[in-house]
Amino acid sequence: MRRTRPVIAVTALVLALGSAAPAFATDPEPTEPVQTAPSAEPEESDLVEVEPEPVDDLPSVPVKPPVDQPDARACEPGYRYSATSKTKDYHKGVGVTQSNYNGTSRTARSTFTSEVAGKVGVSYSGKLGVKVSVAIVDIESEFNVNVSAEMSVSMGNRIVVDTPPKKSTNAKYGVYRLKSYGYSQYKYANCTNGVKNKVTIYTPRRVGWYIWES
Repeated sequence: MRRTRPVIAVTALVLALGSAAPAFATDPEPTEPVQTAPSAEPEESDLVEVEPEPVDDLPSVPVKPPVDQPDARACEPGYRYSATSKTKDYHKGVGVTQSNYNGTSRTARSTFTSEVAGKVGVSYSGKLGVKVSVAIVDIESEFNVNVSAEMSVSMGNRIVVDTPPKKSTNAKYGVYRLKSYGYSQYKYANCTNGVKNKVTIYTPRRVGWYIWES
């Protein structure tokens, strides 16, 4: 009878641990929505910043003559605003951009805290012609959204996010503003209309963080 020699199998367990511990490991999970993308702040060199309640110092009649034919009805003269289309929310940051680099081979946790309080209002390009409140009413009605003339950003708001290996996480706290298009137009007392003035307008929609990796 042939004898079988016993075989002893030895299993080795290898643990690979990262060299650096993530900062603020005990911080709570983020409460704000996170956007991961390149910076999305619009070019603002041609935008007009608007006070929450601008003074109505518009001229009684525009320089341009009416375009439409006269009409027998009587209308209240003044500018009207009409929203026509919208795109997406653009972030307007308050304070400096914060960054954290993860030089390890593992995913780390990055914590960011807002350090500046401030306010973000409406910006636009073109000839608005009306008070901000008038444009907001039309935007909300046309697109079924809620926007504001101004939103406040507070200090101390904190967010915790993952930073991939060998990547930097960048964060900025501020206000998301809806970008939409429309036009202002003057209506005369005889109900004729002046020329249409194209307007691009950014209206505050929500407060939050903007996060992207580089």
